[in-house]
Amino acid sequence: MRAIEITAPGGPEVLQEREVPTPEPGPGQIRVRVRAVGVNRADLLQRRGHYPAPPGVPPGIPGLEYAGEVDDVASDVTRWRPGDRVMGIVGGGAYAEAVVVDEREALAIPAGVTFEEAAAIPEAFLTAHDALFTQLGVGAGESVLIHAVGSGVGLAALQLARVAGARVLGSSRSSWKLERARGLGLDVAIDTGDGAGDAEGFDEVVRRETGGAGVDAILDLVGGAYLAGNIRALARQGRMVVVGLVAGRRAELDLGTVLAKRLTLRGTVLRSRSLEEKIAVAESFRETALPLFDEGRLRPVLDTIFSFEEVGAAHEYVESNRNFGKVILRW
Repeated sequence: MRAIEITAPGGPEVLQEREVPTPEPGPGQIRVRVRAVGVNRADLLQRRGHYPAPPGVPPGIPGLEYAGEVDDVASDVTRWRPGDRVMGIVGGGAYAEAVVVDEREALAIPAGVTFEEAAAIPEAFLTAHDALFTQLGVGAGESVLIHAVGSGVGLAALQLARVAGARVLGSSRSSWKLERARGLGLDVAIDTGDGAGDAEGFDEVVRRETGGAGVDAILDLVGGAYLAGNIRALARQGRMVVVGLVAGRRAELDLGTVLAKRLTLRGTVLRSRSLEEKIAVAESFRETALPLFDEGRLRPVLDTIFSFEEVGAAHEYVESNRNFGKVILRW
């Protein structure tokens, strides 16, 4: 089968198409003929040599999510049969014509959703769903601040929080992304490209918009220096989960405020979790969120679709931060 391999750490030019052995499904596994995949920033980090694949995953083939149809199943598989349309998350290896996954991890592609649209769902929506509800326990009537709300995970979190009945405040360094996010239900837009991201910025907007109380929860896809403002922006007994570190992994923490407000700070990542943990994430999403795509209450947000022959251009485009929603590769 064809696959895109990282030939050496470096720029987009190190991504090359290669012929590799087609994987065979083991007990409890299915093989999926991949039709489309989403491009994630983790793919870019892996390409540069900063985010190695976990054990058991093809080390040189990136790709964390896929959409396609089942083309082979192990003899003990009961959920799927060849021809079924499925999507899901993998630890890597999705930049290929086929992937092998545990049958319990795969999700049915909603009716009426194309392979390209389906490829925009798993990484963004499962990450956001787990962060908002499993990690933060967000509920109706609460307020949530989402940093990088114009990103793939940010837009998924915005939709999920709104469906749950929460009020959503969102930050972005791009005013045009904030304006488009309003069309998906963003209540309060915070432009961190005008200085609001520094020490005296977005937290003041949050306090003003919440009558001084602060937000109940924060989903931080940025990290770095945003931590200090996050602590100030949280309400008493507020909760925060860190999902991304595009602004850096180090920051100064005011523990006095953490104690005084009785705050909860968490970190999360899906890629390094055990198989059983990943299955639990998929099951929760299948039960509570997947039906909402059929109802039209949730929808994948696509920016641009590239062919796999254009994988280098797709990586360059994501690195430029010009996309609103997901960038997709298709065979």
